[in-house]
Amino acid sequence: MSALALMSRTARRIEDATPAHRDRAVDGLRALALLAVPTGHWLLGGFTLSPDGALHNASPLGAFPGFAPVSWVLQMLGIFFLVGGYASVLSYRRRKGSTRAWLGGRLARLGRPVLGVTAVWAALLPLLHFGLGVPVDTLRTASTLVVQPLWFVGVYTVVTALTPYCVRAARRLGVWAAAPLLGSVAVVDLLRYGPYADAVPSWLSLLNVLPGWLFAYQLGVSWGEGRVTRRHAWALLAGGAALFAALLLLFGYPASMVGVPGEARTNSHPPSLLVLALAAAQSGAAILLRDRIGALLRRPALWAPVVVVNLSAMTVLCWHQTAMLAAAVPAAYAGEVPGLVGAPDSAGWILARLAWMPVFAGLLVLIGRYARRFESPWTGAGPARRALAGVLAAGFGVFALGL
Repeated sequence: MSALALMSRTARRIEDATPAHRDRAVDGLRALALLAVPTGHWLLGGFTLSPDGALHNASPLGAFPGFAPVSWVLQMLGIFFLVGGYASVLSYRRRKGSTRAWLGGRLARLGRPVLGVTAVWAALLPLLHFGLGVPVDTLRTASTLVVQPLWFVGVYTVVTALTPYCVRAARRLGVWAAAPLLGSVAVVDLLRYGPYADAVPSWLSLLNVLPGWLFAYQLGVSWGEGRVTRRHAWALLAGGAALFAALLLLFGYPASMVGVPGEARTNSHPPSLLVLALAAAQSGAAILLRDRIGALLRRPALWAPVVVVNLSAMTVLCWHQTAMLAAAVPAAYAGEVPGLVGAPDSAGWILARLAWMPVFAGLLVLIGRYARRFESPWTGAGPARRALAGVLAAGFGVFALGL
């Protein structure tokens, strides 16, 4: 059987196994937002090589600030939180046990893959350093990259735990339940960037973490409760776009949606009002396009990849940086490699990095064949193994965060 015939047969089997009530548009949006994470990290993250052969993080945005609009397209966490809120409402409604049992099940699905990747890396660190001679600075760079996407899981865990309260707010206030969250972020931004910024402590920005990411989740909950109309969606799209433009052109917000080495301000860590403006515009567009997306995904050839990505969601999130490192760390022994190891400051680097993207994707697929088991319940792991995984994960966290 040819590869094309096998793919067609697999797509048809997935199509036949899909329940009629499945909301394909929401799954498609989730898959799109998921794939934007590795695409953004792989495209906008580079490495420089120090004289001692160690890798250090770098970004082409430092040399090409005009590429900042690329980060607007690839920053799709607003969409992810939107569909996360929508899907949580449906799941919460269907629950058969208590709210505590429902939350426990969802949080376990988030925690297992994180525990897996951090425990594996904790075991790899001494092997890489003492066995293969990988410099400590390279291992710190690698650890930072592995941890980088995991903050999202922590935040998502917290907002998921708030689902029952978000549902109550949505039933009482509808789409307006997200407005206080937007206002809270605006007030904190005014304090940290306004005329009295010098007198404001740096930790104040952390107050934006929860409302900043809960905003789109609350919109998704309201959408799932049927409290977001097309008129609301148009208002989100237009209002979010207008606010986004005003913050960039009139208030001097950084153009990049991701952190740029050397820049004093960043939009995403913690989220600024610009992130919420983008999330509002993206949410409005997603809600308006829902029917068209759902109709498009009726095609088995398009629907099958969406199913595969969603089934491997946490594997993609947790291991995509490892896939890039699996190429970069060995390459460092050869010196500078175009598009992989070396300053990302030329058009040639960008073209070479685009050529490396399929390699990263292939490595992720290969790693995912083994790592995806962490997403399933650890039925074969006894208390001792789970405790060991927890200790290893904690040790890796201490090393990665430099504590």
